[in-house]
This record gives sequence, C-alpha cells and structure tokens, in this order.
Amino acid sequence: MFVDEVEVKLRAGDGGDGCASFRREKFVPKGGPDGGDGGDGGHVILEADENSADLRTYFFKPHWEAKNGVPGMGKGRNGRRGVDCVLKVPPGTVVLERATGEVAAELLEPGERCLLLKGGSGGWGNLHFKSSVNQAPRQFK
Repeated sequence: MFVDEVEVKLRAGDGGDGCASFRREKFVPKGGPDGGDGGDGGHVILEADENSADLRTYFFKPHWEAKNGVPGMGKGRNGRRGVDCVLKVPPGTVVLERATGEVAAELLEPGERCLLLKGGSGGWGNLHFKSSVNQAPRQFK
C-alpha cells in the first residue's frame, strides 16, 4: 500500500511552570526565594529523510505531539526542556495548512529540516521576582 497524502494533527509541548520555594538552612538567619524556572516545551520538526519512501507511518498514526517541559524545582533548579517530535518524511513533501490551503513547508533535499510548531516557553520561578522592595515574593509565572 503506497500512501502519498495524509492528514495529521500535531501539538507542540507546553512550557513547564515556575516554582515558588524559599531557602532555609540551619545557620542562615534569613533565607530567601530560590524557585527555579520551568523548562521549555518541545518543538514539532519536519525532516526530509532519503530512507523514507511514503507517508504510511502517518496514515496509521495521525496524532503526534512533542513532550511538555518539566516544572522548576527548589534550590534554583530549572526544569528540563521537553523532547522534540521529529517527523521523517520523504524528500519532495509539501505541507499544506488545512484551514487556508496555503503551503506551510516544502522539503526538497534530504536532511532539510523545517520547524512546524514551536514549543511553549517555561515559566519563571520566584527567584526572578525578588527585589529590595519585595524580598520574599510568593508569585511565579
């Protein structure tokens, strides 16, 4: 069975949340905010692969998504970035947007890559919100 036209649903990863935590140690009289940032979400990338002959993979599995970013943690630790979703297609593939019918991408050469969907950005921990006026921020983004 040769498949040369498919319709797929793609989703980029969401960014991880920031963290609101406070440093507290035994011999440190006044701690402070130390919440880490959340990791960025993964992208959806299209790659032309010369070893791919048709779009059969995407015919049988039409839903693809990148991983979400990991939330931030205490002690200033940032979350890990989400894993990208790389879709391998044969060279000469043309991607059309379903709503408008316009050409979104065209991959002609083997190894050529195109970013289809950008992942979300990670949130900020409460470490970003500290200042001389707000020494113990409880907000995070």
